[in-house]
Amino acid sequence: MRKNNLIAQVSRLSETANRFIVKELESRGIEGIVPSHGDILVLLFGVEQLTMQEIAGKIHRTKPTVTVLVNKLVELGYVTKEKSDTDSRVTYIALTERGESLRPAFETISARLNALVYEGLSESEAEKLELMIEAIRSRFG
Repeated sequence: MRKNNLIAQVSRLSETANRFIVKELESRGIEGIVPSHGDILVLLFGVEQLTMQEIAGKIHRTKPTVTVLVNKLVELGYVTKEKSDTDSRVTYIALTERGESLRPAFETISARLNALVYEGLSESEAEKLELMIEAIRSRFG
């Protein structure tokens, strides 16, 4: 019997996963970081720098939201902001050494989270679950 509460269940799952991430970060002495900061940091782990606009597009957030998140990461010493020499409207964001030092913790936490999420699912079930959720999400645009 259908319960018609998938969105509520997904929301609770997201909240639970976010609490797990914050708890894991704090247990490693990493405070002040929330999962939305993690989206930005993970992007920067793979590149030298990105513009604010690129980050906003890749994490599906508005530029003002990204500005607030990045400013907090600057305040915590994890990233730097630098205006473009050729276009003052463009701001580049790059990891600091301190920001790069978060990579091992993020990789470990991500592996632990994925182990919990996919525990007991076959490869086929996990793939189907992801495809179904993506199909539903894409209907919203």
